Amino acid sequence: MEWLPSLAAAVLAAVLAITLHEAAHGYAALAEGDPTARDAGRLSLNPLRHVDLVGTLLLPGFLVISQLLTIGRVEVLFGWARPVPVNPRQMRDPRWGMVRVAAAGPAVNFVLAILAALAAHPLAWFADALPYEVAAWLTQFLGLMIVSNLILGLFNLLPIPPLDGGRILVGLLPYRAAMAVARLERVGLLVVIFALVILPRLPGGIDPIGWALRTVVGAALRAVLTITGHG
Repeated sequence: MEWLPSLAAAVLAAVLAITLHEAAHGYAALAEGDPTARDAGRLSLNPLRHVDLVGTLLLPGFLVISQLLTIGRVEVLFGWARPVPVNPRQMRDPRWGMVRVAAAGPAVNFVLAILAALAAHPLAWFADALPYEVAAWLTQFLGLMIVSNLILGLFNLLPIPPLDGGRILVGLLPYRAAMAVARLERVGLLVVIFALVILPRLPGGIDPIGWALRTVVGAALRAVLTITGHG
């Protein structure tokens, strides 16, 4: 049971990252004039309102089990929530309003990553006054908050609908190209899951999304640590 504290830290970090990401979409949509998320009861910090079968339960469960079986601890936890419903037609500026709503989720994740990195400074100052186990757990939790939020924010910026990056792309493209990309929304998540889970496990498997995320997340992590005084 030595892995329980690290599991608790990983779950808490992931829940905060996912819940605040989705809440940000809902509040941004409301600010743009769209009350759909509010009327559906999704303007909530209750994680249970945002649970997605694959992204919140199956994928994180797979990651937890695989890490416990291979390295005996949980170092990272990743997933996504059920998307908050929005209706661009109710926004004052449907095109750019949708871009801002889509960008709100990743933006909150990046802010949370920076805040967690900043919080590590006072923790280091007072670590000697805390029980070792408490200081170690808080350090691990803050590290997981940084990594989980960077992964979630950057993953959602992939330019594939229905991810946030895909919806931002739709808002930036000319009308015909935007409509062509928007039509991918029905199959986009299946494409992402296939590329993320199936492709790497095929013979001679390739991992395009994993490679891209590792490369970009590594650079983003170095940037966050540098600007918050850890570099």
